[in-house]
Amino acid sequence: MKFGKKYEAYMRGMEAELPAVGIKRLKKMLKTCRRSPRPSAAAAADDATSSDRRCTGHCTVCDGSFFPSLLNEMSAVVGCFNEKAKKLLELHLASGLKKYTMCFTSKGDKSHGRLIQQGKDLVTYAIINAVVMRKILKKYDKIHYSKQGQEFKAQAQSLHIEILQSPWLCELMAFYMNLRRSKKNKAAAMELFGDCSLVFDDDRPTLSCNLFDSMRVDISLTCSICLDTVFDPVSLSCGHIFCYLCCCSAASVTIVDGLKSADHKSKCPLCRQQGVFPDAMHLDELNMLLSHSCPEYWEKRMQLERVERVRLAKEHWESQCRAFLGI
Repeated sequence: MKFGKKYEAYMRGMEAELPAVGIKRLKKMLKTCRRSPRPSAAAAADDATSSDRRCTGHCTVCDGSFFPSLLNEMSAVVGCFNEKAKKLLELHLASGLKKYTMCFTSKGDKSHGRLIQQGKDLVTYAIINAVVMRKILKKYDKIHYSKQGQEFKAQAQSLHIEILQSPWLCELMAFYMNLRRSKKNKAAAMELFGDCSLVFDDDRPTLSCNLFDSMRVDISLTCSICLDTVFDPVSLSCGHIFCYLCCCSAASVTIVDGLKSADHKSKCPLCRQQGVFPDAMHLDELNMLLSHSCPEYWEKRMQLERVERVRLAKEHWESQCRAFLGI
């Protein structure tokens, strides 16, 4: 069975109707492009090299509909994935009255085994849609002898609709690792991924996962600012992960004010994209995973961080007092 049919069969088999990429419709657009007349110079060049009728470079036939359609569909897919992953992980991390209230107000079975199955379904949904996007863009480039498909993929990353860069995927991987660590839920959790691990190479941690269709995701857990294992990790809206204190320093904000007060002109230290700090997301599942995977380092780092946070908070309030008194 071809991948397109596998994808459609998978989406039809989902319990709930979720946004999907119209792969069949997008392929029809590309076939229409092949059949469309082209400038005589381009046709002559193609006839000299191949009997296949393909257009080159920018294509007026499909560019006006192919990329906008794919952009809208991928935006809907990523938005749905992020929303459902957020609800699932909030329920898993909740405790006491909050967890009871969330379970009571949520519909359906919210048992531990059910949470694991929902995590598995979400990750599969993310992976298979990432594969669809990769394949359809590769097909576009093949037909057009261009690199516009790859350029669109880079644009998708800047627009935060590259699903494999979503911080919620990282959180779901850490979610699985935390469940696997629990002996009580080990048997059920092992079904979530075929191969997912936290690897330390020269004390540089990487969260790795082998995915569908020979894809592999490797997420570096080394902060690019302090060059150490991320502590109290946060993911910026561009997808890059740093320590919380390092982020505050890069955004020129205090830990009291927080990242939401960062200037929208502040840039990511890695990709230099603007406005990525206010929507930064704390990676709580990843924080739990690292604290249990390297306890000695974590305890030492926690003591250092505590001293540093007290010092920064003290400096902040002293400066506020001086400003208030006009000193």
